[in-house]
Amino acid sequence: MTTTRVGVDIGGTFTDLVTVRDGEITVSKTPSTPDAPERGVVDALDVAAARDGVDPETIGFFGHGTTVATNAVLEEEWADTALVTTEGFRDVLEIGRQARPDIYDFQAEKPTPIVERHRRFEVPERLDEQGNVVRPLDERAVRALADDLRGVDSVAVSLLFPFEDDSHERRVRDLLEEEGVDAAFSLSSVVLPEIREYERTLTTALNAALKPVMDRYLGNLESVVREASVDAPLSVMQSNGGIITARAARERPVNTLLSGPAGGVQGATYVAARTGSENVVTMDMGGTSCDVSLVEGGDPLVSTDVEVGDYPVSVPMIDIHTVGSGGGSLAWVDAGGALRVGPKSAGADPGPVCYGRGGTRPTITDAHALLGRIDPASFLPDVLDGAGGVERAVETHVADELGVDVETAAQGILDVANANMERALRVVSVERGYDPREFDLVAFGGAGPLHAPKLAAELGVPRVVVPRTAGVLSALGLLISDTLYDHSTSRVRRLDTVDPDELAAAFASFVADGRAQLEAEGLSPDRMQFEPSMDLRYVGQSFELSVPTTVDVDAAALETVRERFHERHRQRYGHAYPDEPVELVTLRLRARGVVETPDLRPEGRDGSVADARVETRRVVYDGEPSDTPVYDRTRLPTDSRFDGPAVVEGRESTTVVHPGQRVRVDADANLVVEVDGG
Repeated sequence: MTTTRVGVDIGGTFTDLVTVRDGEITVSKTPSTPDAPERGVVDALDVAAARDGVDPETIGFFGHGTTVATNAVLEEEWADTALVTTEGFRDVLEIGRQARPDIYDFQAEKPTPIVERHRRFEVPERLDEQGNVVRPLDERAVRALADDLRGVDSVAVSLLFPFEDDSHERRVRDLLEEEGVDAAFSLSSVVLPEIREYERTLTTALNAALKPVMDRYLGNLESVVREASVDAPLSVMQSNGGIITARAARERPVNTLLSGPAGGVQGATYVAARTGSENVVTMDMGGTSCDVSLVEGGDPLVSTDVEVGDYPVSVPMIDIHTVGSGGGSLAWVDAGGALRVGPKSAGADPGPVCYGRGGTRPTITDAHALLGRIDPASFLPDVLDGAGGVERAVETHVADELGVDVETAAQGILDVANANMERALRVVSVERGYDPREFDLVAFGGAGPLHAPKLAAELGVPRVVVPRTAGVLSALGLLISDTLYDHSTSRVRRLDTVDPDELAAAFASFVADGRAQLEAEGLSPDRMQFEPSMDLRYVGQSFELSVPTTVDVDAAALETVRERFHERHRQRYGHAYPDEPVELVTLRLRARGVVETPDLRPEGRDGSVADARVETRRVVYDGEPSDTPVYDRTRLPTDSRFDGPAVVEGRESTTVVHPGQRVRVDADANLVVEVDGG
């Protein structure tokens, strides 16, 4: 029996399902169901079964990218959570780091504390920075907290320096459970055993607050897919670009905050590698937002300094920058007469006006429809019913307010949206020291290819790659991503005072834990890789650089890692201080289970470009109308070329090629747009 691999990504507007059988890719795209996201998954499975003959009983892998944790944070819809911390540190969540978003804005409001003050409790105890007991844990005081904690959904425990010795945190949990506290526990020594008490406490509190939310959601999802005859275990994408079991995701939901976008970056990296490009900027524009990231040398940039909403979350995440520009983003005119686009979105229901499902406010998608770039009669015909009311919506809400005609208003909507996305692309490239002219742009999501060729021209990016499955690349990314488990612990010491045997023992423990996790997922030893690194800084600095090392640490390895740190510091900042003492901060190890990448069969197609031409349509580019050939992407022959202007329509996305640009269809049926005309 042929085994089917399935990836499902739930977005703000659509739920995307990709199946791979014997190298053949099929795609199902259905409207998302925000009130019950798991229902959209079942709808997509039903479509795949009815239209493509996908038998649920043959599914051997079921991967899922979710925004449930992200939405819970953004909407502050988390569980009733309590925090237990060291005496004197009750208000760490509110004190934070004394940083303001704008240094001159004295009215700036701090984010809502994950745990309200009346739910934060102190216990007498204290370790020093080396893990020595300064004050023993007062077990009677811990037991006395039980009455206050009964009835809460979740408890976060974050004491001082638990990464040096976690016995106090574990004892707090055990004592409270003995006293009958029936709640989900999150220990900072497990969630984030690293320095910086604010970030560690915040991340642990977030994990605790999200645990019941994720447990409930994944439980519902597993139930409905089982009812749909899918017996494969559920796997979930993490923010670091790796897959974990649903059980692990329930324990560490904070690791899934960028689950959906991370799948897209992984898919884009895979596609780019097949086109011969290892340095790319990825652009995922869906229905509600646009996520951009940078890939250097074939590896997405990973950071532990990422904000989700207003909260800095310090677990490893692919460095993704998000702006509120998606196909469903609403266009509006503010009180000062300025045209704005987003961040509010029409969402899946009712969606853009051209969906014909009751929408009345103009969106980015409607602007494209009005300018001829998409045709509601052909683009996703099972969803889009017609363009009635689009012109009236743009006229009423934008054109009349600005005193311009509807086409000028529609072009203005796209210009504002592009300006927002161009700024985001500069954040992940120029502002991080990278020249976008040395990178390709991989555009995906339902709306990404509509904007990417124009944005690339503005930034000087030479090529745009539009994957064959551009509209569902986040779902495809689930099928080609490795299993990843990250381990870390802080050991703040001057490097020249460190005992190599102590570090080797710590890495050995990480390897043992990682091997056990990968074995539990059925991975054989030959598919396991262990990638150790150290976070280092000069003594007196506040931030670190991560440097690869070996698990078998000895004196020679420490000297090598010191030299690598100087080199990396010089590369990042333009200077180094070889004579200055170096400080070890954190040990890290990534346990990787290498996936058997499915053989994605190229769509070798014969014929000519002329055979793929379906019509000529009036399309407006920067205010200039042009009679533009429209091509059916599924009929374009591989290794063919044609010039812009052109519109290429696929099942789940449309690509707009501007005048002066040139397109090549590669062997995998990806569109490669030469921005300067090649």
